[in-house]
Amino acid sequence: MPPPTQPDGQNNDQKDRQNADQNSSQKRNFWLQYARYGQLAFVLPAALVVGWLIGAALDRWLHTTWLYLAGILLGIAAGFIELIRTALRDTK
Repeated sequence: MPPPTQPDGQNNDQKDRQNADQNSSQKRNFWLQYARYGQLAFVLPAALVVGWLIGAALDRWLHTTWLYLAGILLGIAAGFIELIRTALRDTK
């Protein structure tokens, strides 16, 4: 048995609401994706600086001169790992 028909005005209203919901969902997804990729502009340099600071602190504490380089490399690696995780999250 087919579903009961509704007056034309109600069907159009429902379609308009669905279209409006889809449009707002697409806008939300755009801004959400923009925010995720925008955070990488802060995460990559922050990871590098944190690695450098930890390495420099270890250099002072252990009286060495090379640990800051290891910290920088670990910070770069952490930043790229976050970049890859973000990219993989959006491809699902």
